[in-house]
Amino acid sequence: MSNSFFTDAFSGRGGSASGWPMSNIAEAMEQLRSAFEKGVGSGGSAPRMNRGDVRTAVLTLLLERPMHGYQIIQLIEERSGGSWKPSAGSVYPTLQLLADEGLIEATEADGRKTYSLTEGGIAEAEAAAERGAPWESSGSSHRESPRMTALPKAGLDLAQAAAQVARTGSSAQVEEAVAVLEDARRRLYSILAQS
Repeated sequence: MSNSFFTDAFSGRGGSASGWPMSNIAEAMEQLRSAFEKGVGSGGSAPRMNRGDVRTAVLTLLLERPMHGYQIIQLIEERSGGSWKPSAGSVYPTLQLLADEGLIEATEADGRKTYSLTEGGIAEAEAAAERGAPWESSGSSHRESPRMTALPKAGLDLAQAAAQVARTGSSAQVEEAVAVLEDARRRLYSILAQS
């Protein structure tokens, strides 16, 4: 990204026909996401979790106690130090598949399904737990480093806030946001200059 990126993106240069540069902002957010997923500055790529890991994680957590899907997502994120937060689009189909296999069962209370292991599910979950939870794998310390978790999350959160200002802010608010972002960029480079 060039030094004038924020100015270009928010000023409308090369933006959409309506004057708002949403395509530039969306492109910038995708560049940020892609850069952090590739492990910018880490000398390698960030480990990615596969579908089997979601299954193992769900079974491992349900071995502890019954819970609903949102709790499972939160606990995976917590246990992985924030480096892995599976989407509902991967957790809920996994829960359905495990139910279809007879390994878990769902009970509904207050409009929310709570999942628990069946006898067969307990045996499968214990076997999965012996292999270790996905967030305990050898690459987890790499995933848990600030370079791979806190910094990317902060960068993406910042990009999302900037996009929100671009979508809903007045011209004055957009100008102020550009100044804040340019200042943040300069301050980040000054951090590197200190070493």
